[in-house]
Amino acid sequence: MIKIDEVILVEGKYDKIRLSGLVDAMIIETGGFALYTDEEKMKMIRRIAEKRGVIIFTDSDRAGFQIRSFLGGSMSGIDKSRIKHAYAPDVYGKEKRKTKPGREGKLGVEGISGELIIQALLKAGASSVSKANTDPVSKADMMEDGLTGQPQAAENRRKLAAYLDLPARISANSLLEFINATMTKAEYKQAVNAILT
Repeated sequence: MIKIDEVILVEGKYDKIRLSGLVDAMIIETGGFALYTDEEKMKMIRRIAEKRGVIIFTDSDRAGFQIRSFLGGSMSGIDKSRIKHAYAPDVYGKEKRKTKPGREGKLGVEGISGELIIQALLKAGASSVSKANTDPVSKADMMEDGLTGQPQAAENRRKLAAYLDLPARISANSLLEFINATMTKAEYKQAVNAILT
């Protein structure tokens, strides 16, 4: 398992599961074409790209390249060195969980070998020495700080989202992902103290 500092963007949950067993990195699933209308997620991805950098790792089929193109185009104005592209090679076959191959007959990120995944990430220029958050904020921390599990939690999350310049409707899970990708626990506590006083 290698540690990667950048956040890896993949299309779906099976891609995320596959990479989770191979790399120590934050992995965000874009939800495929649903990303086109998910302004909240796109704003979060832009902020993460600015702070930590991202590696876009989509399938090598037409849909994967459309999603890759959308992501790249949506990050105009961000330093190009913060946006890296990992490419899955054209490997033909069928993923184990599927009954038949995809339209183009190519394996997606979830279906290619672990060796090919690591090679693709390293070719993309992945930083293999991680500066990742070693003391991440947990859901328990959020509960303790009144951001989940309490009557005023939704309002407190809205205040924190506004403080962090995020969409007001950001979910608790997305907020937690953003915090752990861009802040230390001390910075998180400082932000919570600022909104609760």
